[in-house]
Amino acid sequence: MAARSSSRKRPARPAGTARPPAGTVLDTGLRLLAIRAHSRAELRQKLERRGYEEVEVDAAMVRLAEMGYLDDAAFAQSLVRRRSATRGTLAVSAELAAKGIDRHGVAEALAELDGDSQLASATLLAERMCPRGAEIGYPEMLDQVGAKLFRRGFPAGIVRAACRAVLAERQARHDA
Repeated sequence: MAARSSSRKRPARPAGTARPPAGTVLDTGLRLLAIRAHSRAELRQKLERRGYEEVEVDAAMVRLAEMGYLDDAAFAQSLVRRRSATRGTLAVSAELAAKGIDRHGVAEALAELDGDSQLASATLLAERMCPRGAEIGYPEMLDQVGAKLFRRGFPAGIVRAACRAVLAERQARHDA
């Protein structure tokens, strides 16, 4: 099959020159933030990858923060609320760090999570992951379900307590 040729030819650009981005940095930043919330570091990286100059990006970042669209603390708290139902504190803190939130911001965002809510989330997940039908002991439960909870970033104490809670609930249903 032959390649199609266009009647319009684009002028050749010198090697090494990037195509200038369309629109302003502020417009691009607003479009990105309309899709989903971003941390400052994440948005800066995306804008710089699009070819905007560092000075323009700095000015846009200041303006977006003034307008209330960029707030790392609010972004971190929102991410913690969304992710804590299915992930443990270790995984959530790693995700926040990957998105450019500093240690202090991560600690503040995770401060609202308590052990009881983490245990409740881990227990719900363990119930869903637990094999149906067959009798399972605590060591097998830790091997099968506990390993999955560890991979989701739950701390060891929470994993053990969730596995014990699920086994206790199964035993209570079996005895009744």
